[in-house]
Amino acid sequence: MCKIKKAELKDIAGIMESYNKEIKEGVATFDTKEKTFEEMKKWFGEHGPKNPIMTAEINNELVGWASLSKYDDKKAYSDTAEISLYVKKELQNKGIGKRLMKRILDEGKRAGLHTVIARITNGNQISVKLHKKFGFEYVGIYREVGKKFGKTLDVHLMQKIFRN
Repeated sequence: MCKIKKAELKDIAGIMESYNKEIKEGVATFDTKEKTFEEMKKWFGEHGPKNPIMTAEINNELVGWASLSKYDDKKAYSDTAEISLYVKKELQNKGIGKRLMKRILDEGKRAGLHTVIARITNGNQISVKLHKKFGFEYVGIYREVGKKFGKTLDVHLMQKIFRN
């Protein structure tokens, strides 16, 4: 059974492992240098009630995580966050992403966020489909903004506005 919970300091190593795997093998992040434990600890510390991190565990093993990170340091953006969501590739399409997405969005809405932004690399249809399922709308595209593995990549922008 998959358990969704708020992330704790002890989860940093598992989050870092999955994120670094994506840095090395995927294009869901445009980071190109693996993160250290200290960097991830700092990232973790930048999150709080308005910017939560949730994890998914099966048999006490971290199999996915989601975060709502500060969108920008400017005060005017204080009610906007950017979502990140990762599920181990071999466990995708098994409902874990849906459960993480629901919980992280519920937490963000409860904390007073107004808008959540998603940046999705071109070709990641699984992510686009998941975001649409949760009310994200397509708002645009950044063309050829990232380069990874010798390819120049587009990024699609999606947005969810919490309505009362």
